Amino acid sequence: MCLSQKHEFEVAMTCEGCSGAVTRILNKVEGVTFEIDLPKKLVWIESEKDVEFLQKTLEKCGKEVKYNGTK
Repeated sequence: MCLSQKHEFEVAMTCEGCSGAVTRILNKVEGVTFEIDLPKKLVWIESEKDVEFLQKTLEKCGKEVKYNGTK
């Protein structure tokens, strides 16, 4: 059994439009809860999915994504 972990990603978001794109993409993924901190350009994702999948999903919004580890 894989436990849900909270992962922190740095996403090159500059405006509400950017965070909106991240929100739309993550809302399509089943079993994912997330928080976005636009001023700090951080996204926290809680999910049982692997980090590679989450990173590739975030990259679909066309922004640079960096994985910072679990929180």
